[in-house]
Amino acid sequence: MNPPESLIPNRIPERWRWLFAIAGCLGLAIASPPLRAQSFDATNLRVPAELGATGVFIGGDDPAFAHPNYDDSKWLSANDKRPVRMIIPSSQPEIVWQRIHVKVSPDETGLAVKAFDVADAFELFVNGQKLLESGRFAPLVRYTEGARLVARIPDAQIATGNLVIAIRERTRPTWWRQSSDVAFFAEMLSLGEETALTDHVRLGVIYPNAFGWLVQLMGIGVSVVALALFTAQRQQKEYLWLALQGGSICLDLPIEIIQSLRNIPAWVQYLYPLSDGLLNFFTALMVFAFVHRKLRGWLRIYIVLSCISIVLVNWVELSDIILPAYYRPIIDVPFFAIFAIVIPAVLISDLRCGNRGARILLIPVVSWCVSNVLWGAEIVMGIVPRWHAAGTHLAQTMNSFAVGPFIVNTGSVTAAIGYVSLTVIMVLRSTQTSRQQAVFEGELEAARQVQQVILPEQIEAIPGFIVESVYQPAQQVGGDFFQVLPTDDLGLLLVIGDVAGKGLPAAMLVSVLVGSIRTVAEDTHDPQIILRRLNERLIGRTRGGFSTALAAQITADGAVTIANAGHLSPYLDGQEIELPGALPLGVVSGASYETFQFQLSPGSRLTFYSDGVIEAQSEKGELFGFERGREISTKPAAAIVEAAKQFGQSDDITVVAITRVAAIATAA
Repeated sequence: MNPPESLIPNRIPERWRWLFAIAGCLGLAIASPPLRAQSFDATNLRVPAELGATGVFIGGDDPAFAHPNYDDSKWLSANDKRPVRMIIPSSQPEIVWQRIHVKVSPDETGLAVKAFDVADAFELFVNGQKLLESGRFAPLVRYTEGARLVARIPDAQIATGNLVIAIRERTRPTWWRQSSDVAFFAEMLSLGEETALTDHVRLGVIYPNAFGWLVQLMGIGVSVVALALFTAQRQQKEYLWLALQGGSICLDLPIEIIQSLRNIPAWVQYLYPLSDGLLNFFTALMVFAFVHRKLRGWLRIYIVLSCISIVLVNWVELSDIILPAYYRPIIDVPFFAIFAIVIPAVLISDLRCGNRGARILLIPVVSWCVSNVLWGAEIVMGIVPRWHAAGTHLAQTMNSFAVGPFIVNTGSVTAAIGYVSLTVIMVLRSTQTSRQQAVFEGELEAARQVQQVILPEQIEAIPGFIVESVYQPAQQVGGDFFQVLPTDDLGLLLVIGDVAGKGLPAAMLVSVLVGSIRTVAEDTHDPQIILRRLNERLIGRTRGGFSTALAAQITADGAVTIANAGHLSPYLDGQEIELPGALPLGVVSGASYETFQFQLSPGSRLTFYSDGVIEAQSEKGELFGFERGREISTKPAAAIVEAAKQFGQSDDITVVAITRVAAIATAA
């Protein structure tokens, strides 16, 4: 039934209708509840979902932003792919908040969130409850961002059926410069079962890092072997530089492992450029040492400055200071030239001389060159706008390409090739050294057998005298020598001495001297003539060395004539005999040697030492000394040698003691 026409109001003018419509919309807006951001439906979540690029965000800071009931309907979309400086052009807030609404099944349990590469300082809340934190806001303490952090969501929060994930994060300074960085990316935040997220974290740590860590462990192992080789062969400096390479790796590896598991203070990252700089410097030293060239002069300064400059530039970039694009080539090109030009040129030059080590080292150096050329191409492409995308793709390819489930980069491959090559070189060198050692030991054994023949172990009995002799070399062969020869007048001739040096060269000179003593003794028993002839025999044969010697003739009636050529004076019944000094043998041609005479009474004892007795040294560095030598000079020769050995033998030890027996014992 229609109403009476009188009850119908007059027609509303057309111009007023728009005003009534606008007023009605405003009334509905005021009366209606606020609109919220669209919720992510996780009620049937089967696999972890990436939520980092969902929800809304706003610049500024307010603790109320973490509350689940806060009205975020006017916030900006976090899914905006434009650079942040274009989304928020008029302000550069130090802190931004992101909120994500998630709908979950109330009876769900075991849900967790995973945060990765959020910011150098951030806090994560779920329904107002803080679950994750990294770094500090006030005062600002920056942390690393590479660890994947997992936190379980309390079941009581899940039971509400709705979750509000709020992230408070410090903005990146690069956002406000000429950067294409987006504010939020999907992998930044994930939601899923705690076990699934934990497994994903493990795989995210193992697969990208396993190969690189394995190569670093290989480098440490090679460096340990090099250190052991350097300990045994101190003249091989290349082993020292290779060992120090391992020291720089030891600085990196523990930090990398810890940083992959948890975020740590960001200042630790400054150790990486320092470690890399040391690694590159020691690598250059090692290569030059392997080819027996010294790194000196302008080339050494160039390499040092290049390594320092690359370290300083990386430190500046870690400090969020953006350098002009042309700075990188200025710094990087001289540094890359070390491994792309200088070292290859040195190795090729040595290769032409037949150095097998240079040929093997050239393999990793070529790999380094290829890697550096690609790196340089990446830098150049990054400068030219039209090549920027290609440079980014090249960088991603170099830094991560898959080998099965593992992620490999060119740097690790190059390092692996280098360590394998160094291992081959060390094995070849060790094999060669072992062969040379075997030959050397054979020569030493032959020299030892010769010494056993020419140095008497038992002295021929000489009527009227008791002769004791003990010879204890410090090595397989020694430089001490002595000869006790009977004379036609029922006396004896003693020649004792010490060749400077040890080992095979000293043993060869001993052979020469002993043969000369026997030859000269056939013509004369005069001590000064014997020493003069021995001196002339050694001239031109010692290669800058010398030999001390003492010759003593003792007649049957006890008359002693001694000539000395720089040797220790003997002891007569515990008292040192002062002899005139003279130059050692083999120093100056035509040297003369003065004789000294005294009487050896029946029952008296004359004891001769080599300097191995006096120079015996304890672990504390104390010398055995002349006083102790004098005090024990009346003891048996074997006891004297044993006392010096127990104190600390450092040189060959020879003791010869001659006692004149009584006339009655001689007559018997």
